[in-house]
Amino acid sequence: MALPALDPDAPEFTRRHVNLADARLGAQALACSDDFFAAMERMLNPEPAVFIPGKYDSNGKWMDGWESRRKRVAGHDWCIVRLARPGRIHGIDLDTSHFTGNFPPAVSLEGCRIDGDPDADTAWFELLPASNLGGNRHHYFAIDECRTITHVRVNLLPDGGLARLRVYGTPQFDADARDDDGLIDLIGALHGGTVVAANNQHFGLAGNLLLPGRGVNMGDGWETRRRREPGNDWCILALAHPGIIEAIEVDTCHFKGNYPDRCSIQAAFVPASTPESLVTQSMFWNVLLPEQKLQMDHQHFYAAEIAAHAPISHVRFNIVPDGGVSRLRLRGKPA
Repeated sequence: MALPALDPDAPEFTRRHVNLADARLGAQALACSDDFFAAMERMLNPEPAVFIPGKYDSNGKWMDGWESRRKRVAGHDWCIVRLARPGRIHGIDLDTSHFTGNFPPAVSLEGCRIDGDPDADTAWFELLPASNLGGNRHHYFAIDECRTITHVRVNLLPDGGLARLRVYGTPQFDADARDDDGLIDLIGALHGGTVVAANNQHFGLAGNLLLPGRGVNMGDGWETRRRREPGNDWCILALAHPGIIEAIEVDTCHFKGNYPDRCSIQAAFVPASTPESLVTQSMFWNVLLPEQKLQMDHQHFYAAEIAAHAPISHVRFNIVPDGGVSRLRLRGKPA
């Protein structure tokens, strides 16, 4: 997996919430009106879109995204995507990277919540009205929709190419999605865990900590710059649901010359606050996991080391002094 571009102009929802249209997490392009030039599945690739000069296939220039042919009749092209998990949508990124003379002039987005997959009788509702697009760039749109969404329909107005579709949201929490030991990863992105704040995300987003599976390479984790001053790096995470933590995993997979020397976790139950206030409050939260020595490229498991605690809703993950961690698991029981 390529290191994602850390766009400094991207809105906060891209850093705080999980991309529910990520094929790696289980999202799937189900059907489209036309994908003559580029397959619809490519639009859900979590890696940044690429351009390969001189690469052609039997239908024309190979493009990294979904691209329909030039429409010569009335109407528009569309694609239906099943999200990785049902969830509430906070924002989208419509990325036309490398599409210059072949991007759609406008796009709209619809959603639905159903069991199974859409058919001709499915009732769709508007998530994004027809909105103008430009070529070779990201287009970020905040979505103010309180309903839970299972599928989205992307409408190209009238045709063209879209490199990537990213749908950022909070998955619906499922208390029955437990492991064999009866515990659930309360910080997991697909359960609804989110990033509140991080002091530095220079090489990798803190949100990668919450993804399922192990990291595929060093770019698939949270990595800070080299610290040149006293102190340590940290991130604040909101649990999907308040609970009691019984098992913790800190995975430094692929981080060898740049893993943190030590780590610790603080925690609290915070019923309501703002990200800015949580940053200040977190300095004084109780210790959940005392400082632990870390190893390179290693899964670290803790149970007996976890301090006794009441239900918590937020944690502060401290790495000392800096470096990279691939995954963090906080497995426990919902309160």
